Amino acid sequence: MARIENHKYSIEEAFRECFYIVPDYQREYVWTDKEVHQLLEDIGEQIDAGTAREYFIGTVLVSPTDQKNHYEVIDGQQRLTTFFLLLCALRHLLQQEPEAQHLNRLISDSYTGSTGIVTRLKLDPRYEGAAEVMAKVVEVNGDPVAVRSSVQASGITSFGSMENLINAYSTLYRYLKDNYDDAAKLKKYWFYLATNVVFIQISTDVSSALKIFETINERGVGLNPMDLLKNLLFTQVKQTQFTQLKDEWKKITKPLEKGKEKPLRFLRYFLMANYTIKNERGDAVVREDEIYDWFIAKDNAALCDYAGKPFEFVRKVIRNVEHYLAFANGLGNDGKPSLPMDSLKRLTGGAFSLHYVLLLVAASFPKPLFDHFVAQLESFLFYYIFTKTPTKDLERSFSQWADELRTIAEATDPLKQKAQLNAFVVDRFEKNMAGKSQELTDALKRLTLYSMQQYRTRYLLARLTQHVEMAFSGLKVPGSLEPFTNLEIEHILPNKPEDVLRTRWATENPGTVYDDYKNRLGNLTLLEKPINIVAGNDFYTAKQAEYGKSGNYLTRSLVALTDVGQNTSISRINTKLEAFPAWNAASIEKRHALLIALAQDVWKTTAIDV
Repeated sequence: MARIENHKYSIEEAFRECFYIVPDYQREYVWTDKEVHQLLEDIGEQIDAGTAREYFIGTVLVSPTDQKNHYEVIDGQQRLTTFFLLLCALRHLLQQEPEAQHLNRLISDSYTGSTGIVTRLKLDPRYEGAAEVMAKVVEVNGDPVAVRSSVQASGITSFGSMENLINAYSTLYRYLKDNYDDAAKLKKYWFYLATNVVFIQISTDVSSALKIFETINERGVGLNPMDLLKNLLFTQVKQTQFTQLKDEWKKITKPLEKGKEKPLRFLRYFLMANYTIKNERGDAVVREDEIYDWFIAKDNAALCDYAGKPFEFVRKVIRNVEHYLAFANGLGNDGKPSLPMDSLKRLTGGAFSLHYVLLLVAASFPKPLFDHFVAQLESFLFYYIFTKTPTKDLERSFSQWADELRTIAEATDPLKQKAQLNAFVVDRFEKNMAGKSQELTDALKRLTLYSMQQYRTRYLLARLTQHVEMAFSGLKVPGSLEPFTNLEIEHILPNKPEDVLRTRWATENPGTVYDDYKNRLGNLTLLEKPINIVAGNDFYTAKQAEYGKSGNYLTRSLVALTDVGQNTSISRINTKLEAFPAWNAASIEKRHALLIALAQDVWKTTAIDV
């Protein structure tokens, strides 16, 4: 039988001692913003809790090669690749600190090979194009925009996993910038990551490793994080009811597993949505490692009444799971497609889920009231997401606001219920949005194509385009956002210009940087793919004829405003728009300001008629 070794590594130990090779027969890098952000949030939560305990992230299965300390990765490459990119982001952000030199050695190192001194990256993906992208990330040692520009300039084809790698680096970099905004905080983060985040590395020959991988996936080895709660409930029922309870419990765990949702995250949100949370910290928040202790506390056990009515409690959890998964798929509180939920999901994506605390409470609202609430929540979250407010700043508020929403949900008089919700929206959403108004304006002034995740930039442009189109057509109720999100993002000032265009720009716009202006919000618009292909990378004067053919007025208005009477829906929206006969730095700055002003009309709260 093949020799099997296992070793517990911290992140720092693993990349110090091992060279990892991802063979070309392995799956490519498939993690999206959702998986990357979940990993970051899980680690960040441990740091926020001030715990010194190790945080276990699972097992990594490898096979040793002929080269000492070199391992082919059989299972775990998504996590290892993400951590490698995280080291790269940390190195750049700490480049003025002593830690940068140490991080350098964890990213690439030298050793004596048969042909002399060899320098290699500590993680080497061998599938198509990945090694070149990873080498660029390491070589550039810059922010996401610099990395992406370098990859594009080098001619590396951007597709699938290549784009996933670049997007993951962007997500990691932004997360660190947004949550650890000075060297001291970054060093604290790096210390925890280096010493407390651990995994078990299992090492054996390729054949045995693949068999172990197959067995793990077939048998689902690993503890279910909800087992303690399940066992607690089993102690509350008679033995003759065990089968019934087991069948009911599967209605909780199986859908979460199928939806690839973390059970502990669901349980945290379930508790904060359904019960008043009290703790010594006074923050109304339940952390993952506190869930079981919360359940067994005497007062909380009485709140849940799982001892007196175990099956009723389980069914309550099941209803919440159903709503939770529906919300994750952009569905409404009736489990059916919902335009407000679809729009909200396009804003939050898979990276943000804390708002489920509020949605789980609002799920019991009448559908029209729920849809109205979702639209107000979208406007509120736009302010917080686009100002990159840390999630932990909202957590306490959401848990406390859930208590207020439960009171509204319990109201039996429909008119009173609407009035209470209107008051909640004003007090909790509108006032907080007003307090962040200037911060949002400043953030949007700095916004470029790569300031946010691509789906969020596309969402921003789509909502602005939809708003203008509704005004142009005289529509009051928005339809689906999908026709707008399916359009292509067009650089009015071309993304890949000919040299002659760069030269003319430099002459006509002295003191400006072409590559800076081309990615600004003011230089972006949405355009149908066939028109975009024809428009190409030409001068603005050559593109104008194509822009005039666009099906959306926000893009057509670049060329000319449609003049239709006085005090019409078109004439009113025209006061917010402007046509541009020429396209230069001043034009981009003016349109950028125009779009920021439009944003204030799009993302705002409204009252429901009482």
